[in-house]
Amino acid sequence: MIQRKQSVYLLLAALLNAGVFYFDLYQYHLLDTSTFTPLRVNDHFPSLLLALLITLIPLITIFLFKNRKLQVRLSLISLLAIVSFIAIMLWRVNGLSKMTPPPHDGSYWIGAVLPVISLVFVFLAIIGIRKDDKLVKSVDRLR
Repeated sequence: MIQRKQSVYLLLAALLNAGVFYFDLYQYHLLDTSTFTPLRVNDHFPSLLLALLITLIPLITIFLFKNRKLQVRLSLISLLAIVSFIAIMLWRVNGLSKMTPPPHDGSYWIGAVLPVISLVFVFLAIIGIRKDDKLVKSVDRLR
């Protein structure tokens, strides 16, 4: 049911997570070259798997509106996967300093910010799902 707030939040989270396939995570350049070299999700297999996971789980969670407990669990798994993706991304960027020759300068790109924003939307979806669950339980008491 797309009319619920948390469904919209989960859809936005999935779309933001899908953006990491399109945008670079980090761009750097070496001293001997003048062009920027991108750090992409597609270049690292564990990052690619986690990116697929953080994109698909919110999409699947939208359609489990009849089972709110499972929806909360999958949303928590999605939060954990997004945090893991961010950790792997930071680990990869810190690993660039061990290259020979080390990069001269670099900057985070749009793809690095999208999972952080998605993390907020998944958290808001969990809050919305719990509010719905609370509302349904209070209505059941009235019957």
